[in-house]
Amino acid sequence: MKAGLVQLNSSDDPAANLGPTRALIAEAAGAGAGFVLTPEVTNCVSTRRARQIDVLQHEADDITLAALRKDAAALGIWLLIGSLALKTDDPDGRFANRSFLIAPDGTIAARYDKIHMFDVTVSETEQYRESAGYRPGTDVALAPTPFARIGMTICYDLRFPYLYRALAQAGAEVLTVPSAFSPVTGDAHWETLLRARAIETGSYVLAPAQTGTHAASEGKPRRTYGHSLAVGPWGEILADGGEDTGITLIDLDRDQVAQARRRIPALTHGTDLA
Repeated sequence: MKAGLVQLNSSDDPAANLGPTRALIAEAAGAGAGFVLTPEVTNCVSTRRARQIDVLQHEADDITLAALRKDAAALGIWLLIGSLALKTDDPDGRFANRSFLIAPDGTIAARYDKIHMFDVTVSETEQYRESAGYRPGTDVALAPTPFARIGMTICYDLRFPYLYRALAQAGAEVLTVPSAFSPVTGDAHWETLLRARAIETGSYVLAPAQTGTHAASEGKPRRTYGHSLAVGPWGEILADGGEDTGITLIDLDRDQVAQARRRIPALTHGTDLA
């Protein structure tokens, strides 16, 4: 199976983001990708809660989800919508950061709400409090497909290796990490963490990313690291998307997963501490 990682530079306008997103998905499918993946917050990159309240929608009404489901069916591909920022009915008004796996008939095969919230102080001038606007998920997501079992995660989840070990022990062969990584932490940790998760689990790790400076109609524009990365089950970098928007193609071979796990069967060793 050929996989295509889509690298985006989404703004805070979901309607404006949809055209470029659809075009790159179609480009990846046209290049032979049967599994296409987009980054975290594909529909809207924004740090302003007021703007998010104005433009975000509930899952049932979301224009990006509806359009990309139709595209997946028209193109006959498996599509991971890395995540969408969505309104919820939570009493506190917080949003969901939700990943979707779309089947080739356009149905939703799996959903995953980001569990770990990015509440960090990168520097005196760069702080994030994701939990103020988003409520964390509680459930892991493992989705069977004809080409591999997919373990779904999002961005900051990457720093919690027990999640990936649990997914791999449950049968995941491909781990998805759609992201909108900070340039500072990206430069320091992105490649190392992704390779570590692949090595620890003997899995493919596919991480489509947001990149560049994101246009904002309100508030300070956000910057993200880019470098969509595909890592093989032995920890080797298969492809790096650099800093420009576009697509990155790789071939998936589940036999490589089995081989890596036979060589170092770490998933069957050790003690999983509660």
